[in-house]
Parts: sequence; structure tokens; C-alpha cells
Amino acid sequence: MGPPHVQEVPAVTTTPQAVRRASTRRSTTPPDPARGLLPAAEPVRLLDPAGTPLPARADYPEPPAAALAELYRRMVIGRRFDVQATALTKQGRLAVYPSSRGQEACQVGAMLALRDTDWVFPTYRESMALVSRGLDPVEVLTLLRGDWHCGYDPAARRTAPQCTPLATQCVHAAGLAYGEAYQERDTVALAFIGDGATSEGDFHEGINFAAVFKAPVVYFVQNNRYAISVPLSRQTAAPSLAYKGVGYGVSSEQVDGNDPVAVLAVLTRAVAHARAGNGPFLVEAHTYRMEPHTNADDATRYRDGAEVDAWRDRDPIARLETYLRERGVLDEAAVAAVAAEAEEYAADLRARMNAQPTVDPLSLFDHVYAEPTPQLVEQREQVRAELAAAEQEGDA
Repeated sequence: MGPPHVQEVPAVTTTPQAVRRASTRRSTTPPDPARGLLPAAEPVRLLDPAGTPLPARADYPEPPAAALAELYRRMVIGRRFDVQATALTKQGRLAVYPSSRGQEACQVGAMLALRDTDWVFPTYRESMALVSRGLDPVEVLTLLRGDWHCGYDPAARRTAPQCTPLATQCVHAAGLAYGEAYQERDTVALAFIGDGATSEGDFHEGINFAAVFKAPVVYFVQNNRYAISVPLSRQTAAPSLAYKGVGYGVSSEQVDGNDPVAVLAVLTRAVAHARAGNGPFLVEAHTYRMEPHTNADDATRYRDGAEVDAWRDRDPIARLETYLRERGVLDEAAVAAVAAEAEEYAADLRARMNAQPTVDPLSLFDHVYAEPTPQLVEQREQVRAELAAAEQEGDA
């Protein structure tokens, strides 16, 4: 599921030396209020909820048809992966799973807007995004299975471990993006953020640092209306979360997060903005989490069924499928082929996750300290003795 080439919005011509100078030297010129930091008054939308195209926008040109077809394919596979992962929790194969069903346009659109050489900083909810990026789904689910590591090689995949503490990835993304620009590398970092994370100090510290040093990072807020059970109205009085970028001198935009075409168009422009040396960009996507916060949550305690049903009618996959059928990009055979591919993907994941992993209990003590402490050595030997005693008892 590796990303295809996606046409980017033309970037402002610059040189690596200019990017380096801009990212390492604080400007003494006051910000120009006319720079266009404010997001649109209403979320950018290119398709209505029924999948009918809206008037074209010069500032957000529609992505090529081939990119939209690939976006549809990955969204269908991503949703099937998400449903399968949710089922694995019920079978005891996963310790916990935070579903992203309903947020497919955001999860997949973000990956298609990036290059393979760019970096991704996910939260715990971005499993769908990671498999869309091409990571092995079993490796993606390793952490949620209860292992001590994230399952994949972050450096090799340019994908940070999924982050459970809220907003800490915002600082990491700013630091990496700054470092890449300082070394004159053409790299953009994209940090996923939930609406609740925008209330954390790390979010503000990260975006402020990125703005001051013009770090090429895109902060992508998926506003799914709830921070676990806390509704957006109890989190902020701002007209939208996108306005949080203005105070830091960061260009911002809000987009209909259930409009796949608009999401890809807005993020493509945001990535191009950062890559051109213009500093960070904040995007807020208005979307909805269809499932509970995790499999351990009871969402009926804080939201009603009518609200969920209303958002079900804004399904991003159905929206894009309708549009692509009308354009002749998809037909019945193509839709069936993608559905079959998704089922095959889920079956392979199910079979591999049903295989019982071989775990060495002594590995629990690895990588705790560079040099094990005396207490850790003592504990490891206690476990070793218990395992040996159990093995002898089993052989008796």
C-alpha cells in the first residue's frame, strides 16, 4: 500500500541555504497581519455530504483522478483493517484498540500528501494511517498487543512510535523538522493531534518553537468532537481549533475532515508550504469518531445515537465513491475488486494475529537501562530461577 506520486501545489522557489538561514535565525521584523494566517471562516469543502462536487477553488485545486482512486482504495482497506483490529480485541488478541472508523479521509489523506522521505508522528489512534503508509499491520498492532516496543523500526520507516501521552509528539516533530532543515534536507514532519491534545502544554510549546525557527512541520488536528468523553464545547471557546495557530504566527486552515478530496487538497498545500521554507502549518479537520474512544469505553454515556447517525450520513468512503463513480473513475468491477482486496488483507492479518507469539519473559529486563542496576540484575535472576523451577516441575 505504498503511496503513489501525488502532484504537489507549486512551492515557492528557495535554496537549502535559505531554508537553513531561515530556520536558525530569529527575525527582528514584526509579523505582517496581512500574511494570511487566519483560516477560512468555514471549513474547506470540495464535495457536499452526498458526494456532489462544489464549485472549484483556485487556492485548493482538486488532486488528480489517479490520486483520488488510490485514496479510495486505501480508505476501504483501512476501514476493513480497523474493523478487523476491533474484532481482535474481542478475541483477546489485542489488549486495547482505539478505532479511527469515520476518520478514514484524515488518516489516509495525510499519508498521500507526504513523500516516503517525510516523517510521521502518530498518536495512539493512527494505526490506520500507518498501514496506509505501508507498514506491516502486525508490526503496527504489536504495541497494542501488549509488547514493550512499537513493533517497527521508526528510523527505517521514518515513522515515530505511536504516542500515548497527549501532545508530546508535537515537540518531537518540531525538533526533528528543525534538525532536518538545519542539515539542509528536504524533509517535512507531520504530527497528528487530537482535539483534546490542543489543551496540553506540549502542543503550544511545539508549535511555538516550530514557528520561531520556521521548522517544516505540519500539525494536523483531527477534531473528532470528543476528548474521550469531554465535548469540544468544554475544551475551548475559540471559533475553531485552527485559530490556535494565529497567536504563534502560524498559517492555519480548517477543512471538512469527512470530505476526502478537500482533506488531500488542503494537506497537499500545507506540506508544500512547509517544504518551501515558510515554516509550520496548522490544519484542523472537522470529523467524527464513530466508535468508542477505545474498546474499554462506553460512548453511550456521553453521546446519543441520533448524533452518531447524523455523522454516519457523512461517511467519507461513500462520499468519495459516489463522486468517483459519477466521474467514471470507478465502476462496479473496480469497487468489487477493492472490496475483495480489503477482505484478503483482513484475512491475512487475522491469520497472522491468531498465531501465538513466542515471548521470552527475560526480555522484560532488556533496554530498561544502558547498564542494568543491581536491583534489576537481582530481579532478572529471580525470574530466571522461577522459570527454571517451572520447567523442572513440568519435566517431572
